[in-house]
Amino acid sequence: MKLVHQINLAFGLLLVVVLGATAIIIHFVLLDHLIDAQKQDMRTLSASVAGNIQNQASLTPVTKPGTLEGTYQPDPALPVPSVPLAAGVQAIVADNDGHVLSGTLPGPSAPLQTQTEGASSAAAYPAEPMLINSEKLQALQAGKDSSYLVDVSPLPQGTLTLVAPVSKVNALERTLFVRLLIVLGVGVGLVLLLSLVITRQLIRPLMELREELKKVKDRRFSDVSRVRAGGEIGAVAKVVYELAVELDRYIRVQKHFFQNASHELKTPLMSIAGYTEGIRDGVFEGEEMRKGLDIILSESGRLTRIVSEMTLLAKLDSEEDIFHPAPVRIEELLEETAERINPMLVSKGLQLEVAYGKGENGPLEVWADRDKLLQALLNVTLNAARYANGKIAIGVEREENSLVVAVSDDGQGIPEELLPHLFHRFVKGRKGENGLGLAISRAIIERCGGQITAGNRPEGGAVFTFRFPIC
Repeated sequence: MKLVHQINLAFGLLLVVVLGATAIIIHFVLLDHLIDAQKQDMRTLSASVAGNIQNQASLTPVTKPGTLEGTYQPDPALPVPSVPLAAGVQAIVADNDGHVLSGTLPGPSAPLQTQTEGASSAAAYPAEPMLINSEKLQALQAGKDSSYLVDVSPLPQGTLTLVAPVSKVNALERTLFVRLLIVLGVGVGLVLLLSLVITRQLIRPLMELREELKKVKDRRFSDVSRVRAGGEIGAVAKVVYELAVELDRYIRVQKHFFQNASHELKTPLMSIAGYTEGIRDGVFEGEEMRKGLDIILSESGRLTRIVSEMTLLAKLDSEEDIFHPAPVRIEELLEETAERINPMLVSKGLQLEVAYGKGENGPLEVWADRDKLLQALLNVTLNAARYANGKIAIGVEREENSLVVAVSDDGQGIPEELLPHLFHRFVKGRKGENGLGLAISRAIIERCGGQITAGNRPEGGAVFTFRFPIC
């Protein structure tokens, strides 16, 4: 079953359960309210009828022995005149001994279909009244017959009992409840229709996202487009799109890497093969043969360095146990870096200056693998030495929770078109060797939890900036 149908089915069932429970509660609340209202009306009507009966009885002219003619006295055996009552309510008058003097018991109401302006409506009409005796009256007054609502009021000559059938209230409650069910049914239909429309709008981005994921599965990363959506679905769609872009870039970088790697390996291999064949065939003799052997050794060393650096890069990307972090003092690393590149500085007539920020008297430590971080500093400093005209500067400063090390030179700077790709593998400048040194430096710095960036100084020359979290 599709997700849209599952959501609508679950919502529909929940809606039916909630509205069904609500309808049942409304049924009993409405019935209780109608019964209470009927009882209140009967109490009000009983008080009014009792007053009317007493007034009429007291005004009946009666002449008895020993009384003046024209005086008025109540007669307990006097028949009760008729009084106006509400529809479906019957008055029963009984004497003090419980004998019924007047009144009958109303019959249960029955539904009556009437036509009003072309519409059918249900009403209730009273059935034929039933005669009542003393036993029945006593049962009613004691509340033993649940099919009638009863209200008893005292009279001078006995009691006044108002009786109304419960079926009348039930008929009214059923009529209102049926109308309520019709309204709820229409409401449920409209809500489900609206839910279907809204659900389709919500599910549509998921369907589009599924199609884009199929492209990722088929490795068509460049064909993936971003799905426009909001909320969590939009966030997932953004991540999928960025994933596809990164995978596409990674594939292109890998292809470029293998192309460059094959080129970098092929050049020294061709030199080695050419001179080896020449020496074997006697083409090179004497001094030329010795020169050829020197070239073979040089290119073999170059091959060894390329393979070693490629292996190191692969390990930095995949292996965890190759990196052994510990607290490292930056001052010691910079001193060792200066000592190792000193022969190159002397041969090229360059100066190296190391400067620390004001107030930096205490030790400056970072959390890193000492040997790997030293290699990263050496790679960047040697790269600066290749392009510097006369001076290399290393500056160290503390900025809030980070330590910044900047290596700059006074050369021609980095070409702008090369800056975005400078730290990629086999990307090298005019005087570069194999294009792996800066890629290795970036991998090491990132494994230390830091960042490395490159740029050009306004006064000329390039600057490489390291940022480390202070341990």
